[in-house]
Formats: sequence, structure tokens, C-alpha cells
Amino acid sequence: MAKADIQMPEAFLKSIQRLGSEEDRIAADVLEAGAAVVEEKVRSHLAGVIGHGTKLPSRSTGQLLGALGVSSVKLDHDGNHNVKVGFAEPRSDGVSNAKIANILEYGRHGQPAKPFLKPAKTASKSACIEAMQQKFEEEVNRL
Repeated sequence: MAKADIQMPEAFLKSIQRLGSEEDRIAADVLEAGAAVVEEKVRSHLAGVIGHGTKLPSRSTGQLLGALGVSSVKLDHDGNHNVKVGFAEPRSDGVSNAKIANILEYGRHGQPAKPFLKPAKTASKSACIEAMQQKFEEEVNRL
């Protein structure tokens, strides 16, 4: 499965530290705003590659697209807030969603790659940052 690691600018992190007791709530809200942008872009890219350009009729069940979602914001052991855009498990047919997504992204023998994660990451980066900055400013103005 592809992993995206986006570092926040240092000035942004310093602004968050000044928020005191509201820091955790605001950080979670900001990350959720960014994750929503990324999820939307991944969903549209995934829908664009499923069942397209195949020699045989598509056997898509819609489970992969239905399993796409955003995790809740969690604090890791280093004190960093994390949110993940990915696929829930398990599928009803017993196959891993991560495996299906990997096959779509990178292909396999006899099946060409249909990248959707990497293009979605590239396409959503600036919009994600913008949404996060907007949400942060909105939250700071409320204080």
C-alpha cells in the first residue's frame, strides 16, 4: 500500500503550540479537513480506473470503493497527530482490500498498472494544505 508523509511547515507547528488547551481539538479538526480533500481525490481517481481499459468485462463488486475512508485522528507514541486515508478490511470475499488496491496501483502479470493513489496524492497536495490552513485560521479566529 502506498504511504504519503506530508510534513507541516515549522511556522504552522509553532502557531499550533500557542493555542494551549485547544491544541489537540484544533489539530484534529485541521487534519480532518485535509483528509477529506485527499479522500475525495483518491475516490475520484479510484472510480476512474476501476473497470476501465480491461480486455474482459469488469468483475468489480464496488467493495474497494466502498471501503475507502478516513480514520479518526490518533496520537502516536511521538506525540504526533495522525489521520489515515485508506481501505477498511475485511472484504466479504476474504481477499484483502490492500491487495486489490496494490494490484490496481502497480499491476501484475497480464494486468497493466492503473495508478490512482500516487496521482491522487500529487493532485490533492496543494488543495489539502489550503484546506488545512483555512480550517486552522477559522479555528484560531474563534478563540
